[in-house]
Amino acid sequence: MSSGDRESGLDVDDAIRALLLLMPRMVGRVKRLPVPERLQSLSLGPRHLSLLSYLLFDGPMTVNELAARLEIAPTTVSLMVGELSRKGVLDRREDDDDRRRRIISIAESSRPVIDDWLARGAVAWRRALEPLTPEQRRMFLDTLDAYERAVEELP
Repeated sequence: MSSGDRESGLDVDDAIRALLLLMPRMVGRVKRLPVPERLQSLSLGPRHLSLLSYLLFDGPMTVNELAARLEIAPTTVSLMVGELSRKGVLDRREDDDDRRRRIISIAESSRPVIDDWLARGAVAWRRALEPLTPEQRRMFLDTLDAYERAVEELP
C-alpha cells in the first residue's frame, strides 16, 4: 500500500474485502426485518418494496411515473398495482385532468403499516448518510449504482 493509500484510507483490494464481508451481513439483516402480518400473504418482492417506497415518500403518481422511476414497463407496474389494489394495499382513482389516467396511492388503511415497516430502513439510512457531505452522499450513491450495473453486466 502506498503512503497516499494509507493517508486516504483503504486500497481497492482492502475495500473489496471489507465489502465482500459487509454486504452479506447487510442483506441478512434486511431480510430478517419482519414483514407486517397484513402484508405477509402478498409475496412482496424488491420491485413491490420500491413501488411502495416511492408512493410513501413521494406521494401519489401515475402508472407511467412509477414505471419510469422503477425502470420497468408500464404494463408490469399495472400488474403490480392491480394485485396490490385487489388486496386493499393501493388505491386507484381517475386523474381529474385526464380521465384516461389513473393516480395510484397507498390506501389509507394500509399507510400506517407500510410507514412503520419502511420507516426503519429510512431511519437507518438517515443515520448513515447525515454525517456525510452532499458530495460524499452523491459519491456513495453513484458507487452503489455502478456496482449494481457491474454485477448486472457479468456473465
